[in-house]
Amino acid sequence: MLESFATIIFFIGFVGMSIIVLRKIPVLAELPIQQTETEKSRVLKTIKEKINANKIINSFSADIILQKVLSKIRILTLKTDNKTSIWLAKLRQRSIEKKKNFSDNYWKELKKSNKRQEK
Repeated sequence: MLESFATIIFFIGFVGMSIIVLRKIPVLAELPIQQTETEKSRVLKTIKEKINANKIINSFSADIILQKVLSKIRILTLKTDNKTSIWLAKLRQRSIEKKKNFSDNYWKELKKSNKRQEK
């Protein structure tokens, strides 16, 4: 039931997309294929002029931005290192506590309990 419903919706969507594409083919055929090189170069030239005229963008230095990014990455790695060392210390503490709770006669008691169960 669910599969047939999904199939019907798929075909309705496919038909709808086909209708839209068939209606837009004449409009797409009338569009120019490529922009001329002069138009492209003119657009790029105006963009470069606007960027060079902007004082805020010119005041930034790639070196300063790189330094800031690297320092933030370093801080992040130091924070993760600190957090993992805290976790490791907690795990070691738990291990020590488990060893303290483990009795020395554990194996002797285990053997005694096995003998009692066998009888």
